[in-house]
Amino acid sequence: MSRVALVTGGSRGIGAAISIALRDAGCLVAANYAGNDEAAQKFTAETGIRTYKWSVADYDACVAGISQVEADLGPVSILVNNAGITRDAMFHKMSREQWSEVINTNLNGVFNMTHPLWSGMRERKFGRVITISSINGQKGQMGQVNYAASKAGDIGFTKALAQEGARAGITVNVICPGYIATDMVMSVPEKVREGIIAQIPVGRLGEPEEIARCVVFLASEEAGFITGSTLTVNGGQYFA
Repeated sequence: MSRVALVTGGSRGIGAAISIALRDAGCLVAANYAGNDEAAQKFTAETGIRTYKWSVADYDACVAGISQVEADLGPVSILVNNAGITRDAMFHKMSREQWSEVINTNLNGVFNMTHPLWSGMRERKFGRVITISSINGQKGQMGQVNYAASKAGDIGFTKALAQEGARAGITVNVICPGYIATDMVMSVPEKVREGIIAQIPVGRLGEPEEIARCVVFLASEEAGFITGSTLTVNGGQYFA
């Protein structure tokens, strides 16, 4: 799979696993990140994957960042919209800033990254757009009205755009992970983590590499007949 892939939030957690898996599948990979320079430099040193810093919440920064990636590596054929943030609060305590920050990154960021790449994918008659949503975008979650709304929006974005891209050879799909053993999840108190695991029928957290393998498949030539789909990867915690 010798194509250029761009992964947002691609230097840590699930994004890092995706970047590595795509590299191992033969792609030239660019990993975008928002702010953690130390983690990005370490990731590049360990993997050889180039990292590029910009905020996906800023459309102009996305255009400039994509232009640099394409100048360095060539036209981007595979986009993985993985970048995401949380600003959790019960709705009656949620500020406008907490709402806007999450929507701007998790939902607007998907537009900001996909839109500048769309015309090139159409012209080349090939593209893969894969967005990482969440189980909580499917079922909702108390204290995450902003996050759940953004991730549900990612699913709607995917279903609509897939219909536009199909005849141009572009597939658009979304993956909804459940609870994955990232640093964020592993840092919560053990009793809380045990409570989460108790709700998962397979009896464990997912691994970042399990999400990455799903991305590699959806990015492949073999997945050309799959578009507009939601791939639910949550150990049986929620069926959609």
